[in-house]
Amino acid sequence: MRIYHLARKAAWAEAEKSGVYTGTPEDRADGFIHFSTATQVEESAAKHRAGETDLLLVSVDEDRLGDGLKWEPSRGGQLFPHLYGDMPLTAAIEIVPLPLGDDGLHQFPALTEEV
Repeated sequence: MRIYHLARKAAWAEAEKSGVYTGTPEDRADGFIHFSTATQVEESAAKHRAGETDLLLVSVDEDRLGDGLKWEPSRGGQLFPHLYGDMPLTAAIEIVPLPLGDDGLHQFPALTEEV
């Protein structure tokens, strides 16, 4: 299954140098890297990254994350994928910028949950 993470460009650039992604400051404070499904990620962006102009949408193959990936209840009892540990860059399938539209919302490409 394909899951999604909202990464800041500077943090992703740092990860490309080191070979591993440690998440956002918010992720590190929570103790895990936050992911969303295709049906959850737009709401997550609007709620947690509103107005941010430096975002990347990172598509990830959940099978490449190993045992550290846990599905846990969050917003409204929905299950969200959380990665306990760092993310190897080899888990990323695709990375695309998320520009803001005239309405102030991030403009997402067509999303899928298939790898």
